[in-house]
Amino acid sequence: MPKLKSTRGAVKRFRATKNGFKYRQAFRNHILTKKSQKRKRKARVMGRIKKCDATAVERLLRGS
Repeated sequence: MPKLKSTRGAVKRFRATKNGFKYRQAFRNHILTKKSQKRKRKARVMGRIKKCDATAVERLLRGS
């Protein structure tokens, strides 16, 4: 039986922590001049995956 492979896109987007998973906020890469400081500041913070989505993210990272 071959090894199970993780979904590579999920590996790049999510990081496992002690209490779940975290991810980087979207809309922070380019065209930043028209976005307000408040919007960019809020996007700086790492987001947390909700419990209802955690099982799906775990499955993507585990490779099943």
